[in-house]
Amino acid sequence: MNRRRILLLLAAMIAALGTLLVFLYVQGAEGRAKDEFEAVEVLVAQQNIEQGESFDDAASKFALEEVPKDSVIDGAQTSLEGLEGLVALTPIYDGEQIISAKWGGSVDITASVLDIPEGKVAASVNLSDPARVAGFVNPGSEVAILVSISDAKYTRTLLGRVTVLGVGSTSTISTTKKTEEGETTAEIPQTLMTLAVTQKEAEKLLWASSFGELSFALVNKDSKLAKTGPVNEPNLFQ
Repeated sequence: MNRRRILLLLAAMIAALGTLLVFLYVQGAEGRAKDEFEAVEVLVAQQNIEQGESFDDAASKFALEEVPKDSVIDGAQTSLEGLEGLVALTPIYDGEQIISAKWGGSVDITASVLDIPEGKVAASVNLSDPARVAGFVNPGSEVAILVSISDAKYTRTLLGRVTVLGVGSTSTISTTKKTEEGETTAEIPQTLMTLAVTQKEAEKLLWASSFGELSFALVNKDSKLAKTGPVNEPNLFQ
């Protein structure tokens, strides 16, 4: 009889433990779902914005919209403050999040004054000093373009041997990054670089500059460029 009581007691304890574990799992799942779908308000373009259009003139084209926290792009703006007096460095399309990297000083490089090679187009990107090889890149230089995708956690060569058509003005961009402790804002000098690329390469540049971080590698006639795969943590030291 005592043995039966002990077995029944053990069964009840196991059932209670199982119920507790299920409860804790459900609570954790709800917390994870809440974090994943938590909405954050960011500025989003409501109309297309032309390259060179000032932030002040385009103010009526912005609106705060809620987007999932995991979908907020680095540098996304949460108010109209901080970009006053700057101009759009590239076209911005309806529905895009407004990010600081696409705004800077006056756009003083245009296709009308550039010697664009036949079959190519001129496309501009905004880079920090380290990303443009500390100022050693000048009009006529050839560069390889690398992209680091933080979400995918890899770096890869995007384009090789691209000719630099022009180097524009340098402006200071206010960049906001999210950390575990909260948001941090830094003032980073960036320079507008204009490149000769094909239409497809221009599309790749636009996508990469919107969702990744671009860097230049200065090359010359003796530089060897090969197709390589993405570099990530597992193969970093191979």
